[in-house]
Amino acid sequence: MLISPSVLSADLTRLHDEVNRIADVADLIHLDVMDNHFVPNLTFGLPVVKEILTRSDIRADCHLMIEDPDRWAPEFARAGAFSVTFHIEAARNAAELCVELRALGARAGIALRPGTPLSVLDGLAGYVDMIVVMTVEPGVSGQQFMPDMVSKVRGARAMDLDRATWVQVDGGIGTETISECEIGRAHV
Repeated sequence: MLISPSVLSADLTRLHDEVNRIADVADLIHLDVMDNHFVPNLTFGLPVVKEILTRSDIRADCHLMIEDPDRWAPEFARAGAFSVTFHIEAARNAAELCVELRALGARAGIALRPGTPLSVLDGLAGYVDMIVVMTVEPGVSGQQFMPDMVSKVRGARAMDLDRATWVQVDGGIGTETISECEIGRAHV
């Protein structure tokens, strides 16, 4: 299991310090990019992510909760993100976007809202490096973990995927819920 804490709970006025504070204990830093269109919240964008990437040694997992990821996701890969995740609900062509992200040197991740079935990933197994199962509705920090999403995590793990494909569980994860996510090779 890898741990990728989100900066949403950090003091965003001291973001650089907060990222570096966990650099020795986290496997990746999870950067939630929200545009106040795809989700009802606004965080930060590409310029802030670029600064984090140039000022820290920790690998970044950029979770784009934005409209038009086909346009913007490649820019995060060009900036040096280790992993770029987009929501399949917002993408025009998920397979093409995954190919482009990989060509730019980033792992390609696809996130699914709680109400989106795993079947939307049919035919994408050869393209995706990470499936992100949202266990809260994306866009708002501090929500309660949805235990009924554990079956979706199990379903993602059971898919016919490449062994290098990660399943990430995102939302409401803490000391009380992390054990529920330890299903197979879950990436939290």
